[in-house]
Amino acid sequence: MQSFISFPTIESGLYMFGGHKHTVNGGWTFFEQSHQVIELMIVTKGHQLTEIKDSRVIDLGPGDAILIAPGTLHTNRNADDYKKMTYMCLHFDFEDVELRSKIIGLLANKLIPAHSDLAHISGKILNDIVNLCKDKARRNDFEVQVDIEIILLQYLKQLSILVQKIKGYNLPFTDKEAKVGRDISVTIEDWVNNDDVNSAFTFSDICSSLHISSGYGHRVFKKVYGITPLRFIDKEKYRKAQRLLEYSGNSIEEIAYMTGAANISIFSKQFKKWSGYSPSEYRKQVLHKRTVYSKNQTGYFE
Repeated sequence: MQSFISFPTIESGLYMFGGHKHTVNGGWTFFEQSHQVIELMIVTKGHQLTEIKDSRVIDLGPGDAILIAPGTLHTNRNADDYKKMTYMCLHFDFEDVELRSKIIGLLANKLIPAHSDLAHISGKILNDIVNLCKDKARRNDFEVQVDIEIILLQYLKQLSILVQKIKGYNLPFTDKEAKVGRDISVTIEDWVNNDDVNSAFTFSDICSSLHISSGYGHRVFKKVYGITPLRFIDKEKYRKAQRLLEYSGNSIEEIAYMTGAANISIFSKQFKKWSGYSPSEYRKQVLHKRTVYSKNQTGYFE
């Protein structure tokens, strides 16, 4: 009988944003974009054309899905000029670099046909999240957000099972490189969120602190995470800016300084590039969503 059973360290780093279900008109198009995370899209009605820059156009019909790799420039449009189309999507990221690499290397940027297990699994998790979010009064509740996290973690587990069945894939990085990449990402996260660190730090500063050259650090990080370290820094600064705009009383000028922007104009342009909204528009939208209404002497968010 075992007298000691250890528990594993849990560090999922799960992150999700920009998820929605949307019905669009004929002729709808969405501008060229790329993300620092993985994007999942599935069409439920109509046909969508997803054009991967310098590659091909992928036609997604009802039930078809696509996983778009981080850093991939792409455009989406309704294939029909007159009929409506409905799709679901979300953007997500997590810490396991091995699974992340396998998803990007084996599944991303290609059609996932409606009859496949992966399309069925992807459609189910998006539908489950949509159903959880239908009640506007509860979608920000802690319990609902935990349920969404559970759904996403189960999805990652199913993705892990699927990619393990695919033979002939070798990770593009060694164990040592995975550790270096992880050290870089942790340092970036710490520096971005530490107000005692100069917010205008450079990637060279990060590498110097880890006693590696910036050229080596850049190559390894790109191998491990699939995006450049500068894009990763941008992602962390965007997340910090989001939190400050949502929860702090800091002015937009102060938030610009705290995220390392040279001035408020540069910060505003960068934030709009990240989110599609200016900082002031984003803050107004968030405050509207978080308006508190009294209910039996307690508050709930809408």
